[in-house]
Amino acid sequence: MTGKIPLAGVIGSPISHSKSPQLHRHWLRTYGLAGDYIPMDVAAADLEQVLRTLPKAGFVGVNITIPHKEAVLDLADLVTDRATLIGAANTLIFRKDGQIHADNTDGYGFLENLKSGAPNWRPAAGPATVLGAGGAARAVVASLLDAGVPEILISNRTRVRAEKLADDFGNRVTVIDWVQAGNILEDSALVVNTTSLGMLGKQAMRVPLDGLRRDTVVTDLVYAPLRTDLLVAAETAGCVTVDGLGMLLHQAVPAFERWFGQRPEVDSATRAAALR
Repeated sequence: MTGKIPLAGVIGSPISHSKSPQLHRHWLRTYGLAGDYIPMDVAAADLEQVLRTLPKAGFVGVNITIPHKEAVLDLADLVTDRATLIGAANTLIFRKDGQIHADNTDGYGFLENLKSGAPNWRPAAGPATVLGAGGAARAVVASLLDAGVPEILISNRTRVRAEKLADDFGNRVTVIDWVQAGNILEDSALVVNTTSLGMLGKQAMRVPLDGLRRDTVVTDLVYAPLRTDLLVAAETAGCVTVDGLGMLLHQAVPAFERWFGQRPEVDSATRAAALR
């Protein structure tokens, strides 16, 4: 073997919880590819210096996670339209000409997970309710609008943030007060939780869920635990439920392909590797 072994990784702070290293290393082993994927805890003050140095050490790209997903847009030389619209990037490609290319694959990962977990869901089936208005919500809203969902009802604990999202995405997005969030579930064909509510160590989901109706598709971006209280309540109501782990797996696919030249498959072995 000659030349540098391609390296990739994930940058955030903290980063020890990330499942991305075991996921990408699983794919590297599965396809017999040279390379490695390394978690890196990088402070905000060091982010630019680290990003400019990594290509010299053989890195072909990195994933970006909290709290750097917005900051990297100002450091990148090229930013895709979808990353600009979402206002955050989760994937960087280090080009051979030295430029840093920023993209956001969260929306792609969300839709692919939804299609896999709820194959009978159709975008035109009716309104979607999105809980939360942060970076993940923006990626979800962008992907749902592109897919053809006719209306998105968004509710966030801080209304002004939801209003900013609605202003950015247009008149198919309507803001609902957080105290009224439970009242809109009955009319929704899809319900998406993009908040940290229900995550291990975080506050519980307090939105009343008795309005959930049978066959509504309910998905939670939280994947620790895999079966959140929201998903348990939805299952009891007869809803179709989709856990959040698949979004993590599917958003990694286009990045891995760009970095290592092989499009990986998300299958049961991939899920098992991420859960180890």
